[in-house]
Amino acid sequence: MMRLKIDTTSPRSASLSFRLAGQAMMGAALGLTFCLMAALVDPPNIASLIAHDAEPWTTAIVLISFFALTFGAGAALTGMMLTGMEKR
Repeated sequence: MMRLKIDTTSPRSASLSFRLAGQAMMGAALGLTFCLMAALVDPPNIASLIAHDAEPWTTAIVLISFFALTFGAGAALTGMMLTGMEKR
């Protein structure tokens, strides 16, 4: 059985990917919090938006996913820009 050798001399690329993943997860959590706050602040309008659709579960999941992915991608891109500015 052959063992896979892992290069531990250059943790820079792994560190960058972990940083970006962390930024994306924090952004997704912020997006979920924003979606929750929007639902708590304006429940009648959000509920009518979801309830008057043909498939309410699909609409709710799309709404939640939209906010989580948008905030997550924005946070990851911001983290990438800030990491690039740190290197200079």
